[in-house]
Amino acid sequence: MIFSIEGLATIASPLRELPVKYLMWLLKAAIFFTLFAFALNNQQTVSVHFFFGTLWQAPLVLVVLVTFACGLSMGILVMMPRWWKNHKAARPPTSSMPTGPAANHPAPLPHGI
Repeated sequence: MIFSIEGLATIASPLRELPVKYLMWLLKAAIFFTLFAFALNNQQTVSVHFFFGTLWQAPLVLVVLVTFACGLSMGILVMMPRWWKNHKAARPPTSSMPTGPAANHPAPLPHGI
């Protein structure tokens, strides 16, 4: 049996026509099932010891989720002042130019050499 390039092109053509949205759904489903398997494998109760003898017992996946959420919120809070500063700098400057019909027509340039 002899294989040709044209035969391979007809076999591979349905893969090229596969929309990106289906690939994104496949990626999201893979991430979901991976995280779901992680949660199922980490249902053991763990103890988190805080200061002054305080103890919190919860499933390991919940402790990991709470730790991730705390880190995410701390990162956002640390980033906010710089974001506000850059947002304020990127805003177009407000000028005291007159508004109205005269503001839309600039003054004519002088003619001559």
